[in-house]
Amino acid sequence: MSEPSKSSLASKLKSLGVRIGPGDLKPALPKLKMDRSIQFVVDGRFVSTRQGETFVSEQTYPSDYRHGITPLRPSVPLLTIAQWARAAGLADLPLESFAFLDTETSGLAGGTGTYAFLVGVGRFEGESFRLVQFFMRDPSEEAALLEGLMDFLAPCAALVTFNGKAFDAPLLVTRYSMHSLPVPFKDFIHLDLLPLARRLWRDRLPSRALKYLEENVLAAPRTIDEVPGYEIPYLYFDYLRTGDAAPLKGVFYHNAMDIVALAALMNHMATILHAPFDGQVQHGLDFIALAKLFEDLDRWEEAASLYERGLQVGVSETDFGAAMQRLSALQRRRGDLESAAVLWKKAAAEGHVYAHIELAKYYEHHRREYAEALKWTRSAEELVSSLDIPRYEYRHWVEELDHRKKRLQEKSRK
Repeated sequence: MSEPSKSSLASKLKSLGVRIGPGDLKPALPKLKMDRSIQFVVDGRFVSTRQGETFVSEQTYPSDYRHGITPLRPSVPLLTIAQWARAAGLADLPLESFAFLDTETSGLAGGTGTYAFLVGVGRFEGESFRLVQFFMRDPSEEAALLEGLMDFLAPCAALVTFNGKAFDAPLLVTRYSMHSLPVPFKDFIHLDLLPLARRLWRDRLPSRALKYLEENVLAAPRTIDEVPGYEIPYLYFDYLRTGDAAPLKGVFYHNAMDIVALAALMNHMATILHAPFDGQVQHGLDFIALAKLFEDLDRWEEAASLYERGLQVGVSETDFGAAMQRLSALQRRRGDLESAAVLWKKAAAEGHVYAHIELAKYYEHHRREYAEALKWTRSAEELVSSLDIPRYEYRHWVEELDHRKKRLQEKSRK
């Protein structure tokens, strides 16, 4: 997705007659009927800051609110998320310290010509979830928006975003720097949920976009008020040209749902990582994705159990073979070669070359049964000869197996 134009926002605004120099701090919006101004389109109020006035819209979600099937407030510790994020301190923070943030911008490329004209941020306050949206009616109000956001983030210590490390956070750092204002989240722990979403659902879902996960993981489809993300910069440019805020109502809805979805998604992730066998996970590929993640965290016993559950639930033949290979390799690393051998025999019966070779290694090096190892080497040779594989791959297997066979024949004669 590309931004509306390669020229800077400042150039666009100048061509539209909107003045943004230091001497023009008041909005230069066209005159329009009052009922089309932002305060009559979106429920909100004007808030005075040390940098001027900004428009703020607020919503509060009660403790029993569910976004689709998922409550907003986590009821389990964030230990595994913290371990995955390599941020041990994350698990020790109270939920009130988390800020869930998303921006709507004038373009998608970042840089000094891109503005965050709407910044949504939510945090838990007591049993409720408070969502606040800061809106910039005109570029001259940017410093006021940033100041208001700074005040809201003051009690927090962690930032939760979706692709925020690559986009939202660097963009806001640039805007704060341009106004010589301190970055309020500079020392925060930053939890970006997009990389974790990719780890958990890359193999099963065709998209890991937040809205897609919201619909297909959280079971929370959006209403007809939703505005596609690619339209949002154009809608803001139209607003700056006409002063008609009516089309922006959908933009506020889009931003609010992104914030709510962030909180619900973090809760869902925390839940399935904390207790993956408690019914929240249903798909075999999801169990296997969790197994890979736990394996990478060196939590091998849990990883093995997750692989086994995923294979029991059922996956495609290709995914079954790959998962079986990873599980057997994991069992070998754990020192449980007997369990690994059972898995290799099952995979060998399904026609997987690697399993024949692993069994040959098992009987040669662990059991010292060279005749049995030779049997599995020969069965691997027969299988390779029957496969429709590239020539280079065929040569690789033949050379390896021939070398192994000669060594085993020599050992068998001793």
